[in-house]
Amino acid sequence: MVANTSSLNWFPYVKTKPQACLRMFCFPYAGGGATLFRRWSEQLPATVEVLPVQLPGRENLVKEQAYTSLGQLVAALAPVIQPYCDKPFIFFGHSMGAFVCYELARYLQKEKLATPRHLFISANRAPHLPNPWPLLYDLPEDRFRQELLRLGGTPQEVLENEEVMAVVQPLLRADFTLCETYQYVPGPPLTASISAFGGRGDKSVNAQELNAWRAHTNGIFMCHMFAGNHFFLHAQEAALLTVITQTLQWILLQL
Repeated sequence: MVANTSSLNWFPYVKTKPQACLRMFCFPYAGGGATLFRRWSEQLPATVEVLPVQLPGRENLVKEQAYTSLGQLVAALAPVIQPYCDKPFIFFGHSMGAFVCYELARYLQKEKLATPRHLFISANRAPHLPNPWPLLYDLPEDRFRQELLRLGGTPQEVLENEEVMAVVQPLLRADFTLCETYQYVPGPPLTASISAFGGRGDKSVNAQELNAWRAHTNGIFMCHMFAGNHFFLHAQEAALLTVITQTLQWILLQL
C-alpha cells in the first residue's frame, strides 16, 4: 500500500477551465494511466473540467506500489479528490476503472460526503454479478502472457520486450488482483444516475451484464453500445465523447 498518498501527483494532466461548472474524474482500465484521457479536456465542453486520475504504479507514479485491494484504493482516493469536490462532479471509469468509480461513489455516499451527480460505467459487468472468467492474476508467467495476448489490451511487441514487461507485468498483476479479488457487498443504490457503455464485439462483457447496472441507481439509467471490442474507447473515441457530451449537457441543465 502507498505510504503517503497526499504527496503523490494523482492529477498530472488537469487543464483548468475558468468557465467550468462541472468536473469529471476519469479512471483507467487495468495497466492504463491518466494519459488515456489527456485529450478529452479539449474535446468536451468548456463548462466541463476533466481530471484524469493517475493511480500509483504507472506513468509518473511508476515507482509507487500499485494497489491490489479495491477497498484500500478507494479509502486513499476519497481524501485525494475532496479538494476538487467544491463543484458538482461526475465519474468515468473503463473496465477496472468502472469498479473503482462505483465503489468510490458508494464510499462517499456512505460517509455522507459530496457525491457524484452521474457515473459513466464502461466495459464492465454490474458488480453483483459473478465473474464468469478464470482468474488471471496468479497465473504462471507464460500463461499470463498468453492471456494478455488473448485479451488484446497489450500489444505483442510489448509482450515480447523483456525490459518493458519487467515494468508492465507487476502492474497488470496488481490491477488484475484488485479486480479479481473484489467482492461486492450489497448496499443501498446510488443517488447518482448511471450511463453504461459497452462494445458490441466485447467477448468479456455483454449487453445483459451492462444493463444489470440499472439495479445500482435510484436515478435515471441509460445504456449505449458501440462498435468494437473491450477497448472500444480508443477506436470509437469520437462516438463515445459525443454520447458523453450529450449526457453532460443534460446534467448541466440540472445544476
